[in-house]
Amino acid sequence: MKTATAKSDLLLLLTAAIWGLAFVAQRMGMDYVGPFTYNGVRFALGSLTLAPLLLMARRSSGPSGAPFDSRLFLLGGGALGVVLFIAASLQQAALLYTSAGKAGFITGLYVVIVPLLGLFWRQRPSIGTWAGAVSAAVGLYLLSVTEALRIDYGDALVLVSAVFWSVQVLLVAWLSPRTRPVELAFYQFTICSALSLISAVLVETLAWDSIYAASMPILYGGVLSVGVAYTLQVVAQREAHPAHASILMSLEAVFAAWGGWVVLGETLGLRGGVGCAFMLAGMLLSQLWGVKR
Repeated sequence: MKTATAKSDLLLLLTAAIWGLAFVAQRMGMDYVGPFTYNGVRFALGSLTLAPLLLMARRSSGPSGAPFDSRLFLLGGGALGVVLFIAASLQQAALLYTSAGKAGFITGLYVVIVPLLGLFWRQRPSIGTWAGAVSAAVGLYLLSVTEALRIDYGDALVLVSAVFWSVQVLLVAWLSPRTRPVELAFYQFTICSALSLISAVLVETLAWDSIYAASMPILYGGVLSVGVAYTLQVVAQREAHPAHASILMSLEAVFAAWGGWVVLGETLGLRGGVGCAFMLAGMLLSQLWGVKR
């Protein structure tokens, strides 16, 4: 294995670990503040931690930067920020009702949902995508559907958030080549933070004591999960092998379940564990089918 590829793999593994354990931090934060307050402060910190990367990107592209459509940036980035706000809000609210491990695995279904959404653009999903979707659906049933054939409320919120995360991924994929990726990330995080803080003022009780009590989970979610992990992903994917990246990033869900068990004492049980295995298999099938070809 090339040294550059090995380094990229290590960085992607670290990124997956940071993002997976972020579910634990998000769950812990809900003991002190509301979902909107947590996300508002979290994404504000994430925007600030991206500032050095933003300056580096501007310096490397020259004083004026590469030309791009500023109107597209403002409108597209604004839409991206709104979608991020909806996805993050649903996910954070769900953690009031479900475990970090379950939230991690259900959120990870976006890698299956993204190619399925391609049907709206007349893109034909591969056989691996359909097989992955079936496997993920079986896993979701085992993990979240009760004996009364009802899905848990928190799990349902995470599932809806996964759809919005999928839309966010598609928007990023379309906008990034047409704008400046780091500036786009900074813009969407800032919009998400502003919308979250406005919502917090309207529907939650803002108290500095509560924010201070939640400072460690918020710092982890903002500085490490949003700022540092995003930077690591940008650096790592320059040299990453596609198959390696797919496998390593799918481990985010595994780290979420492991962190929930070690830190929060959460358990999934045999049925839930089998469901998670089916879901992980579905994620990998969806991403790796036909990679070599």
